[in-house]
Amino acid sequence: MTRRPAGLRVGAGMAALALGASVLAGCTRSIEGRAVQEGAGGSGYTEEFTRLLTECDAVADPQIAEAVGASAVYRGFFGAVCRWEGDGPGGVVKVTFNWFETGSLDHERSAAEHLGYAVENTTVEGRRALQMRRPGDASSCGVSSGASTTGIFGWWVQYQGGGPDPCEAAATLARLTLNLSS
Repeated sequence: MTRRPAGLRVGAGMAALALGASVLAGCTRSIEGRAVQEGAGGSGYTEEFTRLLTECDAVADPQIAEAVGASAVYRGFFGAVCRWEGDGPGGVVKVTFNWFETGSLDHERSAAEHLGYAVENTTVEGRRALQMRRPGDASSCGVSSGASTTGIFGWWVQYQGGGPDPCEAAATLARLTLNLSS
């Protein structure tokens, strides 16, 4: 057994205590303002499309399957984004839905261009929208549009074994979302 001088153990403990105290002191601050209910932060707040935790139900599973040409889709992850998989015309088809209550199409464009995606302006149900494609991937496409109240939503469709035009499927899902949220 190795013995260490008692002063070393106390010194190390005091250093750890001092470090902990300085970290705690540096992490406190006051924030001015008034607390608001989650989801109520955007201007023009309404409850038409702001149904927290139910965004993934904006379009029913059978409608998603029909839009992407699958016999059925199966729900996967649900959270900040919602995901489905199904058996498409040429194999597996993956579908992703996202909705950002305070998002903007300008931010979506900037992020997509930063990733090297091809971005085109389009419209969905008369609303400004973006169509995005990953470089060298003709089997996937995304369409993002402004929601009927605040924020934006987007659909991505990816046919892993080939299939119909993924941009048309994503645009169909976007149309269905706007029809259901208005």
